[in-house]
Amino acid sequence: MTDFDTDHAPPVDPVLRARNRRMLVVIAIAFLGTFFAAGVLRFSGWRPAGLKSKGELLQPAADLHARGLVLADGQPYPWEPIARKWRIVVVPPAQCAQACDTLARQLDTVWQIQGKDASRVDVLWLGAVPAAAPATSHQRALRNDAGVHAALPRSGTEAGPVTYVMDPNGFAVLRYAPGFDPGDLRTDLSRLLKLQ
Repeated sequence: MTDFDTDHAPPVDPVLRARNRRMLVVIAIAFLGTFFAAGVLRFSGWRPAGLKSKGELLQPAADLHARGLVLADGQPYPWEPIARKWRIVVVPPAQCAQACDTLARQLDTVWQIQGKDASRVDVLWLGAVPAAAPATSHQRALRNDAGVHAALPRSGTEAGPVTYVMDPNGFAVLRYAPGFDPGDLRTDLSRLLKLQ
């Protein structure tokens, strides 16, 4: 006789067998159901609040690398994608005194809050940097170029300054309408800097 002899095994209670099968089906449904629910949420476009960007995600992203940017002094703006530098680009309207002064101070604060990663962020103004902007090396003026305006989605449709975030390769990926909360930009920029 072997250790396990099926001829002499005690019979399994049919009620116990049915209960075990039901339990196995419940476990399988619970396991596969989570995958189904995740798939439904994923394809419906839902994302957890912590993963959503605060700014408007530009799809497709606006390619400014191919166009190129020129600084106000006539020098080409260096892209240097290897340096993994992100850019905040501000497109002010023609008359933008108080709103641009306020935004310049807010952007300086956002820049400073980045701490050790602040050196990987440039703040670029399409046109002159507002006079009230703190005298820091990270805020630079770009030549006011109509081609850049045209490349940036809805850059001239607002009454106040429109702000964009550009990735290290020269693509504008996020847009912020005038009057946005600078804390939203700080949150998005902090996440983007951690990706590198």
